[in-house]
Amino acid sequence: GLQGQQSHSYWCFFSFSDVLALPIFKQEDSSLPPENEAQHPPFQYVMCAATSPAVKLYDETLTYLNQGQSYEIRMLDNRKAGDIPEINGKLVKSIIRVVFHDRRLQYTEHQQLEGWKWNRPGDRLLDLDIPMSVGVIDIKTNPSQLNAVEFLWDPTKCTSAFIQVHCISTEFTPRKHGGEKGVPFRIQVDTFKQTENGEYTDHLHSASCQIKVFKPKGADRKQKTDREKMEKRTAHEKEKYQPSYDTTILTECSPWPDTPTTFVNNSPTPAPTFTSAQHNTYSQLHPSATIQETQQWLLKHRFSTYTRLFSNFSGADLLKLTREDLVQICGPADGIRLYNALKSRSVRPRLTIYVCQEPVRSIQLERQDAGNGDSSNGAIYVYHAIYLEEMAASEVTRKLALAFNIPLHQINQVYRQGPTGIHILVSDQMVQNFQDESCFLFTTIKGTVSCNDS
Repeated sequence: GLQGQQSHSYWCFFSFSDVLALPIFKQEDSSLPPENEAQHPPFQYVMCAATSPAVKLYDETLTYLNQGQSYEIRMLDNRKAGDIPEINGKLVKSIIRVVFHDRRLQYTEHQQLEGWKWNRPGDRLLDLDIPMSVGVIDIKTNPSQLNAVEFLWDPTKCTSAFIQVHCISTEFTPRKHGGEKGVPFRIQVDTFKQTENGEYTDHLHSASCQIKVFKPKGADRKQKTDREKMEKRTAHEKEKYQPSYDTTILTECSPWPDTPTTFVNNSPTPAPTFTSAQHNTYSQLHPSATIQETQQWLLKHRFSTYTRLFSNFSGADLLKLTREDLVQICGPADGIRLYNALKSRSVRPRLTIYVCQEPVRSIQLERQDAGNGDSSNGAIYVYHAIYLEEMAASEVTRKLALAFNIPLHQINQVYRQGPTGIHILVSDQMVQNFQDESCFLFTTIKGTVSCNDS
């Protein structure tokens, strides 16, 4: 049997909860500013690099950069008189990122960046050329964010940030030779003002542009090639293409998701209060789960990397994806893990034991047959199934407390009754030698709890 020592003779309800402290999820607002605001953005960012002439009239501009070369981004105050007066005389914070333009690569961004980091240990995708930069203050780079830099600046003063992009576009193509075209990236700038508590988390403005990065001097050759191709076109054909501009103006866009919690603000976030419906969503994702509940489920099950990717997915949307879909989107490891989590594929316990606290007199229950549990003198023994995964004595103690509503801190030791009635301390080795589906009788008295093999 099992036996434990208790410091109190009373019982109190013990509940076990596996709800984790999660950051408060804020649904991404992908809408662009209203038209009248879009015409007068508070800031303008201009990169001093020429746009390609081989871009069709209504397409987004494309700018070629050389790997490792410093390019100026001018940070300009574009406010009209009276706009955002609260930042007058104050600093704002900007985060510059190099990110993927291609949606397919956005889906696997984490894996792509991890692979780049593995191949280029110690390098960063994006750096700030500090000696050349003007007006930037309190520059920070996060070792876990190799593709971003942040700094403070005064909108009323001349400010220029010189960036260096170290990754080249062909590093992320399926094959790095055989005429494969390099993938485009985006340069994005997000700017924030200071809140009352002193943190720069109040979003003001975001803008981005499309780029391709070449090995040193490769951008100049590509620009020349595009220019020569355009010169060979007829005047009618040229009308379908944009002219090449000396500078690249970043166009307004939605703020980068999860900004700034994953990079700027490293302070702990208080756990939210969930409704019962949301709580149920955590153990298994239901088709009726809302977009926000689906995001919370992803966070709970350690899929925070993919919350932006699935930002518009309801429970039904996510559950419709096949195993192959998830592997293609998330990669083999996380794809299989997400598929298993969605299908609630539980792992079979390593050991199961059955424990009964005490015989309960049969009043209304009818005895079925001898195979449905031990019974004698009209008593029915009701057993609890305890499933063990860790095969440790501490796990037995914890799950006994849970099964029988015993405050865990009141259980001092757990014993097994051996030959001649001796008490043997339950150890990890003893638990590992339990036979699967063993039955134990568990009775309690003040200060002593005894258990006999049945």
